[in-house]
Amino acid sequence: MTSRASLFSLVTAILFIAGCAHKIDAAGINQAEKEVEAAFWAGRISLQVQSEPVQAFFAGFELKGQADMGELTLISPLGSILGVMRWTPTEATLDQGGSIQRFATTSELLARTTGAALPISALFDWLGGKNTTAPGWTADLSQRVNGRITAQRTEPSPQANLRIVLDR
Repeated sequence: MTSRASLFSLVTAILFIAGCAHKIDAAGINQAEKEVEAAFWAGRISLQVQSEPVQAFFAGFELKGQADMGELTLISPLGSILGVMRWTPTEATLDQGGSIQRFATTSELLARTTGAALPISALFDWLGGKNTTAPGWTADLSQRVNGRITAQRTEPSPQANLRIVLDR
């Protein structure tokens, strides 16, 4: 499995796990830079991108922070950390066991690691129960009360399907 495919699987699993998580209040991330009230979700995430070949990613996840400053940890089914994504308004990084990659934006980080540019602001809103629109994406929050969120990207191609199951 290629590095991109592995990372894609990790991100997908984390997002899937986030779908199973419940929101709790937590201390702000990076207190020295900014005092913020952060959200926390954990669960399982899956992302399937209808590319050639089809890319599929499944992982557990822990997501904390906000759309402008946060951290996403992807966890394998065996409990090992696949990678940690961190972002601020000025930087986005991916840490895979001490190997750190830097990206100009959170959108670039997510697109490179998952194969699909996930709408991070909308994702935080969806997890919080707000059905925010995102260009090219349609979210289904009808099962959020049961800890499940789904979203589909129709544009730009390739199409993508995101499923999140939050821990209870």
